Amino acid sequence: MPELPEVETSVQAIQEFADQSLESIEIYNPNLRWKVDSKSFKKLFGLKVNKINRRAKYILLHIEKSQILIHLGMTGTLRIANKKSNFYKKHDHIEFIFQKGKLIFNDPRRFGSMHLIGEPSKHFLLDKLGPEPLSREFDGEYFFQKIKKSLSPIKNALMNQQNVVGIGNIYANEILFDARIRPTRKSKTITKKEHNKIAESAKKILKIAIKAGGTTLKDFYKPDGNKGYFKIDLAVYDRANEKCKNCKKESIIRIIQSQRATFYCRKCQT
Repeated sequence: MPELPEVETSVQAIQEFADQSLESIEIYNPNLRWKVDSKSFKKLFGLKVNKINRRAKYILLHIEKSQILIHLGMTGTLRIANKKSNFYKKHDHIEFIFQKGKLIFNDPRRFGSMHLIGEPSKHFLLDKLGPEPLSREFDGEYFFQKIKKSLSPIKNALMNQQNVVGIGNIYANEILFDARIRPTRKSKTITKKEHNKIAESAKKILKIAIKAGGTTLKDFYKPDGNKGYFKIDLAVYDRANEKCKNCKKESIIRIIQSQRATFYCRKCQT
């Protein structure tokens, strides 16, 4: 599933559509995770997209008093195409036709979603979200106060979108390795100093990943068709039984936590 860096990469790549008017929207298959309200989307024809930004793992296209809320789900991608192109890929579900080009939503598994919404902070997908990890609001003190009594493993707490948004399985593994904290530790055992390190590592890893264009594992490609290259920098994720890049001695261990793969080094992470 695309995480914050992949979604941010997509947002940056489609900025060319900001300040353009929507000429039409073609909905070939409305049956995504929630059925797309085709009639509501038709009301947007001729209106201008004023801004495109991200909230957590969601993409927002701001159009006058409305917003198109896009979630890529597990396998969703956005693709930029020439306005006159008739090229069709299997699982192309929605096309946004602009004055200069079109934006295509493709999702093989259809776990993504698309909504026309009003005030974003009041929408059911956004109203309970925590702060952005790259914002000033997210720091060690905030995170300590938020989870200091929690019995949840620290990796689970880092992935809980009510604590902090945008961090999924790949980056939670990488952040905790960079912070030298074992992902299985109970949240209430993490010290203030360690919380500061987690917050610092989160900002560091996410910024590096965004700069690299995200991580391409199986499904993610940037809207321009290029791959994300952070995969070559992964320290622990998907490196089970390979030597730790830090200590060069221990092999990376793979375990299952909450039905997700966790990777860490026994020597470097305590």
